[in-house]
Amino acid sequence: MHGAALITGATGFAGGHLVDLLVGSGVEVWGLAHRGGAPPRPRDGLRWATVDVLDRTAVRDVLEQARPAAIYHCAGHADVHEAWKAPARALRLNVLGTHTLLEACREVQLTCRVVVTGSAMIYAQRTAPIAEDDPIAPNHPYGVSKLAQEMTAAASGLPVLLARPFNHAGPRQSPAYVSSAFAQQIARIEAGLAPPVLRVGNLDAQRDITDVRDTVRAYRALIDSGTPLRPYNVCSGRGYRMRDLLDALLSHARVRVSVEVDPERLRPSDNPVVVGNHARLSADTGWQPRIPIERTLADLLEYWRSVTPAA
Repeated sequence: MHGAALITGATGFAGGHLVDLLVGSGVEVWGLAHRGGAPPRPRDGLRWATVDVLDRTAVRDVLEQARPAAIYHCAGHADVHEAWKAPARALRLNVLGTHTLLEACREVQLTCRVVVTGSAMIYAQRTAPIAEDDPIAPNHPYGVSKLAQEMTAAASGLPVLLARPFNHAGPRQSPAYVSSAFAQQIARIEAGLAPPVLRVGNLDAQRDITDVRDTVRAYRALIDSGTPLRPYNVCSGRGYRMRDLLDALLSHARVRVSVEVDPERLRPSDNPVVVGNHARLSADTGWQPRIPIERTLADLLEYWRSVTPAA
């Protein structure tokens, strides 16, 4: 890819790591930050614009100014459980936000490739590794919004790359997600800010987890080598039980920690197993996950230690 890249949701979890990847490799980046958020720190090779992704005029103006050679659409509603509480917001951000971006591209006559970061949450439940041609049947508002997002992108007539990421984890992840919640609790216990009891939900669920730094490498690989309108799973191809992730994090703890099940964290509708198959992505782009889960968890815990003040 030659020319600038534009990243929506650039202050988010994956978007922030994508900024690191692209700026670190010498790509000029335009980062779009949502209005009302904390102002991002300035960096060489990175220009920021504060834009509401639902404001077509503002989005169009930035696209006209940046004229990017590639767009990574990472903005949207990313919390599965919050989407139950506010399904209309999830639909607005994920579907209308994508429509707004792609229509703005059309209006300024951009024909660059656009990665749309969808979700593996659109698939029907199954215990076998999920491939892209397996049945689609989202069973919650977030999954519905991500399926509608993908369909909106596919109908746009633009060269969109359809990514279906499974769970990803790593430094700077919100504690709304399970492995980050474990790591934050451990860091707070070590700092003397909480009693030495870690409260957990269902530890038997099995999830495919990719390091976020591998996930954003996959997005870049799709820009370089993916086939437009051909969906791609972004995943490790391995399932990890929540209990094993917790045990791995506890093995790094600097104090003794006990574990208690919190009924408020139990979700009976959890899919027991969610594992993906990344054969298509690997065949078309050469991408492979590189970072072992042990490093992901260790780096995640170190991140929470670094931002947790002492008591």
